[in-house]
Amino acid sequence: MMYRKQRNYGCRIHDRYEWDGMRVVIMENEKVRVGILPDKGAEIFEFLYKPMDLDVMWLSPNGVQNPHRYPGTYADPSTNFVDYYTGGWQEVFPNGGPPSRMKGAYFGQHGEVSQAPWDYAILCDEPERIEVAFTVHTRKYPFRLRKVLRLDKNSGKLFIREEAENLSQAELPAMWGHHIVFGPPFLEPDCIIRLPGQPVIIPHDEPTSRTGRRVGGTAVSHWPYADGPNHEKIDFSRIPPPGTKSEMLYIGNLQEGAYTLTNPRIGAQVTVTWDHKTFPYLWYWQEYGDNMDYPWYGRTYNIGLEPFSSMPTNGLQTAADRGTTLLFRAQEIKRFELTFEVGESKE
Repeated sequence: MMYRKQRNYGCRIHDRYEWDGMRVVIMENEKVRVGILPDKGAEIFEFLYKPMDLDVMWLSPNGVQNPHRYPGTYADPSTNFVDYYTGGWQEVFPNGGPPSRMKGAYFGQHGEVSQAPWDYAILCDEPERIEVAFTVHTRKYPFRLRKVLRLDKNSGKLFIREEAENLSQAELPAMWGHHIVFGPPFLEPDCIIRLPGQPVIIPHDEPTSRTGRRVGGTAVSHWPYADGPNHEKIDFSRIPPPGTKSEMLYIGNLQEGAYTLTNPRIGAQVTVTWDHKTFPYLWYWQEYGDNMDYPWYGRTYNIGLEPFSSMPTNGLQTAADRGTTLLFRAQEIKRFELTFEVGESKE
């Protein structure tokens, strides 16, 4: 591991802290501070924009917990992820959604890597640029994932380049995605989502709450509008008030991998770009406090805007049945890039 250079200016890395017994890596510069938990999936639990003292990531009511310190009260592969869910931003691989079987392996909620400990190494530690590499080997599937996070001086943009390598002689399907979730104080009613091109809305097959859903069916429609239960037009580009029904949508037909989420009241904006040829879908998860069942109990107000290789969020076998999985040939490496930028909007 590279020697950490102590600085109080420019780009810098802090990796001598712990949170609830977990290692913490802080990457920061003049504009942003990014908090990463190597021992919990290399999850990003904080993305703070310093000029506004604004963390754009959603923090769940349970906060940041160490899944290795507090054993679950019930051996349920559906809740292992949710019980320790921080909010924030997780890597999902090779299963997206509830437990699923594939090639004789049984995967829990959101796969293998989101709660596994990752190794890390500091690649560059200079005032002008910092880079940290995070690596994990999966157990049920023979894969190695490696991602490099980079910050440049005086920039609000995080660069991520990564690769997933099939270490076996077998041909293996997989789901791969970035579970990015936004919440207060950044997210509030009348925030605006903008997508380039002419994408389409694909509703999830079923409601995600017992109280019903925002859309009236599963018909595909053109972004940003879809029909509601009474055939009214709903604009899904605008964030609704608390108490609005939960929903799960998929955005397809992407001409570009890009979106912006803007809060016009406070003048803050997030811009995400990615390789849409590898991740051709954007999952749009919505929880606005209407869901009174486990695990939310009406306590949440958040959305997920999640670049993904596959759909729907029903597990790997269902995605394979629908022909949306990534197929890795023997010893194949697939690469992916993403940027995440926080700044002030021009509205």
